[in-house]
Amino acid sequence: MNKLFIKNPAFLLITLVATSLSFGSVHANTYGNFPVTVKNYSGSKKDSTSYTGQMARHVLHNSLKKLTGKGNGKPNPELKAKMLSYYVGKDKGRKIIDPTTKDDFNIKQTMVDQISKGKNLKGKTYKGLVNGFPGQMTGPEVIEFMIDKASSTKGGFDPLTGYNYPQLLSKFMMGAVFYSQAVNNYLDEKLEADNKPNNKPYKKGKHYTGKEHVWDEAFGYFGAPAHAMQLSAKQAYGIAKKKDMKVADANGDGVVDLYTEMTFAHAYYAADSDKTGTKYMHTIVGAFIDGRKLISDAGGSALTDEQRMQLMGYAKTIKTNWEKVIAEAAFKYAGSCYKDLEKLRTIVESNGDASKAFAAYGKHWGEMKGFLMALETSGRDLGAAGVRMNRLVGYGPVLLGGGQVTGIDASGNLQTGGNRSMGEYQVHMIKLQKLLGDTFDLKARKNDATGQMDGLLKSLGTSRSAEND
Repeated sequence: MNKLFIKNPAFLLITLVATSLSFGSVHANTYGNFPVTVKNYSGSKKDSTSYTGQMARHVLHNSLKKLTGKGNGKPNPELKAKMLSYYVGKDKGRKIIDPTTKDDFNIKQTMVDQISKGKNLKGKTYKGLVNGFPGQMTGPEVIEFMIDKASSTKGGFDPLTGYNYPQLLSKFMMGAVFYSQAVNNYLDEKLEADNKPNNKPYKKGKHYTGKEHVWDEAFGYFGAPAHAMQLSAKQAYGIAKKKDMKVADANGDGVVDLYTEMTFAHAYYAADSDKTGTKYMHTIVGAFIDGRKLISDAGGSALTDEQRMQLMGYAKTIKTNWEKVIAEAAFKYAGSCYKDLEKLRTIVESNGDASKAFAAYGKHWGEMKGFLMALETSGRDLGAAGVRMNRLVGYGPVLLGGGQVTGIDASGNLQTGGNRSMGEYQVHMIKLQKLLGDTFDLKARKNDATGQMDGLLKSLGTSRSAEND
């Protein structure tokens, strides 16, 4: 049995409940329109669903990612300040940089505050140390370090380190904010009986109970449209790409509401995996809907031990599958790096121009590394598997000259060193895929290169690198 997110002595019962729920539930079609159950509520609200703050943070993340690629190669205090306004700031007047209207895909909101006011990303960022990044920094320190470097890096890509900051920052932040907040806070600590209880409003005067809002906020961080259960994987994926207005516009009002109708972050990657036949998106969203219905059915009363145990079963289903989504993405991009390295080896051996191929490799490495760093933010110790992942990948992609990022000096500059070959690093990508597949029991396994080991070793003319982690 894979020991995921174990913090409760009733783990076995929760596991059994989660298993039975995953096979026996019939889900509603949408997440929302849950009744107001707060006792003695006298306001006009009819729907207790509320996760606007989470969707505002998705927009802040998307907008920051866009800015991260705007550097001109020189120190740019203005750009850095603007980037920080989307990470640290809570100011009014921040425009939505992404997603915005494209062709006939009409976006409803143009300003962040139209979704939710006074929100930032830093306050919700994972506070623990990030072992996969040099410098032994906390989550917020890692992100602000990347923002600083990206602001003075042309197009967000540094060929001297191989760092693609838009990808590296984005994939890590999705984990350090959205995933971490959901699985290590709302679906963990805040499910305790005396934490945000269901027989009281979340805050004085609110039209939703403590447990209702806790569950809603976790759902918001996943990034799925409210009508995700009505969508195929291809359709949900296409919404994120702004390709299918008719499918996105669930209420038919002619615009896509970023609060309820857009696909963001890990919901997008769940849909990407699901195009292979997996069911991550529907499993996660279905468990969210079933859990929310359970809370609503309690009618504003405190959850019984049985109800809370059932709710924790839904939470475990969500956590387990959400983690798989991130691991699947890391697996996919490890395979991309493997293919990039094969191409680069050919170019280098023929004395060709490797600049374009190296940039593509840097992009895929940033995606892979960002997702691997995200796995560290769940609140559970990955143990030996986590250590091995970090050792296989290192702090940076293997450069054309054989070096890698090795650390950060006293002035805050990234240092490079070592002499690891591209062929050896290819071996590491295969070993990483095998480790991810085995550790997280992956099913989609896109860009699977694990069957290439024998051929690779033969081409390298040695087996030494296969033993060198």
